[in-house]
Amino acid sequence: MIEAVPYDSSAAQAWDELVTEAPMATFMHSRRFIAYHGDRFEDASLMFRDRKGLAGVLPAALDPADRQRVISHTGATYGGVVHNGALNGHRMLEAMEAARSAYSALGLRSLTYKAVPWIYHRVPSDEDLYALFRLGAARNRVDLSCAIDLEADRQPPTKRRRRGRRRALNRGLELSEAPDLVPEYWRLLEQNLISRHGVKPTHTLEEILRIRDLFPEDVRFIMGTLDGEVVAGTVLFLSPRVAHVQYNATNDAGRETGAMDGVHAHSIEEASRAGRRFFDFGISTEAAGRQLNEGLYRFKAEFGGGGVAYEFYELPL
Repeated sequence: MIEAVPYDSSAAQAWDELVTEAPMATFMHSRRFIAYHGDRFEDASLMFRDRKGLAGVLPAALDPADRQRVISHTGATYGGVVHNGALNGHRMLEAMEAARSAYSALGLRSLTYKAVPWIYHRVPSDEDLYALFRLGAARNRVDLSCAIDLEADRQPPTKRRRRGRRRALNRGLELSEAPDLVPEYWRLLEQNLISRHGVKPTHTLEEILRIRDLFPEDVRFIMGTLDGEVVAGTVLFLSPRVAHVQYNATNDAGRETGAMDGVHAHSIEEASRAGRRFFDFGISTEAAGRQLNEGLYRFKAEFGGGGVAYEFYELPL
């Protein structure tokens, strides 16, 4: 018998220990990551218990725009049930049924489930998708990312991407992870997003530095400079199998010199040297997945990548 109970702060250590063991989890499932959001979200996470103790967890929060909806998780790219093998097969179905009952008892109407993309799984772990199907959930959103398989028969970068990297290096591009360059890069990122998309980064400089301090082994800033000025850069969120591009940006000087080609090529090589299986450029979709930025996707694919779906499901409660 599997029981779903609300998260209690006294279980934070046990939660994070389970996340460390879970083959489909990343640091974004940890209480340390969830807690950094402070009071921005009302937590609605669940813990799954059986006779042996903690069997799995579901990071979740109430939707700020609709308090009858719970999302796994509002403050992360993906959520989903994570476990250390205790919820395989039919036991995942039992866990999802328990979650539905627990949320229904709170008067909630629906669960938005942001599944962990398969490239992050250290072992096959799609029981949650099967359980959602059995419970009548509908897939209501798909975002398209582009990822490179660093171990399989990867397509080589196109001539355009290789040419861009050579041009950047010939113009004197230098790659750096110096912490004192991060504020300058963040200003570049903010200006880039405002001018090109009319939005701000999800995180402020203070927030991204706080995440870096909490997870120093999992967050990297790789920046390209010309004559000492930051002209391009990327922020990588690292998991055991994947180096994921959380942010990237360049300015006019960087675009003219191909600096982003140099930054990405270096980042991909670093991920490969570190033994990661995939380099994930992140999604290229807008409007809840219904619009594809074809130019952006093509740029990423030209490094030798292919499509990975980020799937969302809606489960009536």
